[in-house]
Amino acid sequence: MTAPVFSTQGCRLNAYETEAMKKLAAAAGIENAVILNTCAVTGEAVRKARQEIRRLKRENPQARIIVTGCAAQTEPETFAAMGEVDAVIGNGEKMQAATWAGLMDQSERVQVNDIMSVRETAAHLIDGFASRARAYVQVQNGCDHRCTFCIIPYGRGNSRSVPAGTVVEQIKRLVDKGFNEVVLTGVDMTSWGADLPGAPRLGDLVLRILRMVPDLPRLRISSIDSIEVDDALMQAIANEPRLMPHLHLSLQHGDNLILKRMKRRHSREDALRFVEQARALRPNITFGADIIAGFPTETEAHFENSLRLVEQAGLTWLHVFPYSPRQGTPAARMPQVHGRLIRERAARLRQAGARQITRHLAAQVAKPHAILMETPRMGRTEHFTEVTFSTDQPVGQIIRAHITGHTETQLTA
Repeated sequence: MTAPVFSTQGCRLNAYETEAMKKLAAAAGIENAVILNTCAVTGEAVRKARQEIRRLKRENPQARIIVTGCAAQTEPETFAAMGEVDAVIGNGEKMQAATWAGLMDQSERVQVNDIMSVRETAAHLIDGFASRARAYVQVQNGCDHRCTFCIIPYGRGNSRSVPAGTVVEQIKRLVDKGFNEVVLTGVDMTSWGADLPGAPRLGDLVLRILRMVPDLPRLRISSIDSIEVDDALMQAIANEPRLMPHLHLSLQHGDNLILKRMKRRHSREDALRFVEQARALRPNITFGADIIAGFPTETEAHFENSLRLVEQAGLTWLHVFPYSPRQGTPAARMPQVHGRLIRERAARLRQAGARQITRHLAAQVAKPHAILMETPRMGRTEHFTEVTFSTDQPVGQIIRAHITGHTETQLTA
């Protein structure tokens, strides 16, 4: 018998939860199994999950195939109907020891309950993963918003937060283990705290971490919704050098009518105002953003507003999503944009993003940076920009170096 093999698709939160499942599976004595942790963010993600299942079965013909994650939660019947699949586990069930213990006795093939009934975020504390340099800490799960294109609330459930004290204790352990950077992760980060006593805000959590863990050199925040940013977080951006000057924004579009049809809560003007305010507080801050190309009813004029937003907001790192309809969402019932146009527009957005990256890289040449080494020859600056070296550096350490040049996507030092 062999130890289980894990395959992860999708976001950092999925990667975090895979680490938790590895511990749960080991404790339950799971053997000779392949576990796929799926993503459901687009229809394409579900197609890739099915493709991956077939590949995994071909490569591991004697192993049991267990499917979990967001796609398993939202479409359990899709995966249960596949002959390659032995068990389908929901997002709530995958974090419970009893589920994994039950797999040993070949219990129910499909274990997917109502995710909306889950009221707590399982505190499976994974003290670091992915590298010796950077650790990820889950502080929130789920989402209370209902954007018209998004299936994620039905995969993750309603928003729920990990208490600040629990987060702080985990980060203290990570620092004691030698991690020099911690990234806070969640599905809807800026909703953190709304379900906790006193309804604290994300900024309160950030300030508390920095105050209570003075030995933590670097703290990062993953994707945020700029319209929900609170005053305490703006204070941290302005005054806390250990909070890294890079934010990834959930913008999705640059046209107000499309934003309204997406059921987003911000306008184009709100987004521009936020980046302007943040830059006034922290002039060297950089921004990434999620932008969808080809949302239903998007005209060329609507799309041009997204292109202009990249330039006007000075967005450096783009995650471009060609729209694909998700069954069960309101946007899937709206008039669709032709696939060829969607692909063309996504390519133009990526080109705009590439131009912004080139500008950012060129502006860093000859500047000093504090670089966290991820491998002997590659690290990242405070802005999450990759830097390559011609000689080995100490992995996991923060070193100071002057930037000597750049390629299309990386700095050199």
